[in-house]
Amino acid sequence: MIAYKDYKAEKPTAGKEQLPTGGYVAKILEAKEVPYSWGNVLVVSFDITEGEHKDFFNKDYVANTNEDKKWRGTCRLNVPKDDGTEQDGWTKNTFNNAMYAIEASNKGYTWNWDEKTLKGKTIGVLFRNFEWEMNGKTGWSTECGMLLAVDDVRNSKYKPMKDKPLKNKATHSDSAFSGSAFSELDNGDGDLPWSK
Repeated sequence: MIAYKDYKAEKPTAGKEQLPTGGYVAKILEAKEVPYSWGNVLVVSFDITEGEHKDFFNKDYVANTNEDKKWRGTCRLNVPKDDGTEQDGWTKNTFNNAMYAIEASNKGYTWNWDEKTLKGKTIGVLFRNFEWEMNGKTGWSTECGMLLAVDDVRNSKYKPMKDKPLKNKATHSDSAFSGSAFSELDNGDGDLPWSK
């Protein structure tokens, strides 16, 4: 065997730390509406503010050395189209529940249809497992599945969400309830938008 240049025995890099499933208290860093051809999404960027995982997403972002690193602390809410469809009814229900959670967590705040007013608000976030696929490989990670009132998180008054397997693949989970009208995971668009 012929040695190649720059050989150095190195310990393999560890995978990204995943936030465990469950509820967390977080602070909204930014909220923006993002248009797509199929509809709009309200992207809420946040970080954990209490407990052993405080500043989790900031630490994750700083530790990531990839050029295309993304902020992973996001919740993506489909914006209702108000088109009268059953799907839009589900979307409205999820959106209404999220806004209720924000209002209930921030005394005196009322949602006013200006997403910029969400910055700095406190919110509860509930994380669930989801299965991903990329380049023929699959794995599991965690994602924000829904927003909750902060008091519900602090008092553990929530049920864990069911795992979200890839579509067309049967798996089993013993969690309490499934699904949400949150859009598919998209870890943002690169730079920290609130630092520009």
